[in-house]
Amino acid sequence: MSIMMELDRGCSNLREYGNEQSLLSKPDGSSTFVQGDTSILAGVYGPAEVKVSKEIYDRATVEVLIQPKMGLPGVRERAREQCARETCEAALLLTLHPRSSVTVILQFGSLSNCQLLSCCLNATCMALMDARLPMSHLFCSVTCAISKEGQIITDPTALQEKESRALLTFAIDSVEHNVLMSSTKGSFSLQELQRCIAISQRASEQIFQFYRESVKRRYSKIK
Repeated sequence: MSIMMELDRGCSNLREYGNEQSLLSKPDGSSTFVQGDTSILAGVYGPAEVKVSKEIYDRATVEVLIQPKMGLPGVRERAREQCARETCEAALLLTLHPRSSVTVILQFGSLSNCQLLSCCLNATCMALMDARLPMSHLFCSVTCAISKEGQIITDPTALQEKESRALLTFAIDSVEHNVLMSSTKGSFSLQELQRCIAISQRASEQIFQFYRESVKRRYSKIK
């Protein structure tokens, strides 16, 4: 299923998104998320037994693992894992499952390096929804690129990312539209940062609507 979404007030178009849940039988929840030329497969396991060395007495332990399509995980994958883990920890009600673990495994479905972090976060949220894990709110991710001329581009292509002066990725919550996580690269001013946050918050409304439509269509097929 895919839906084309467009931002108002002169913002750039968000490219077509695609999603399918419950593809895998072994995980407790799974989802694919396609964003432009990038696709991510997410699987969620848990709450499950946790190793004693990683056990936390008053909440569940969250672990995120990224498996590249080719080669072994590197520094960039470790950084994305940390961003995804921190976002999950901010959204999941981990105190309901102490001394257990929640593991998210992300696998790249394409060789495109465009917006990998955003796609990973969006796939993760939809997989957590499929696993029916308790959350205080949903989350989504939006990427903004700032061109050398100062133009802010929402949902940039790989070429726009490469030619940009700065690249900013945000995780936004579905309740207050607060920023849960940010990852930035390049140089930008405080005013540009604030504009990117505001644009990302507006864009997040469209992505949350996509979530709702995806779930609605899925359950309508089940019925």
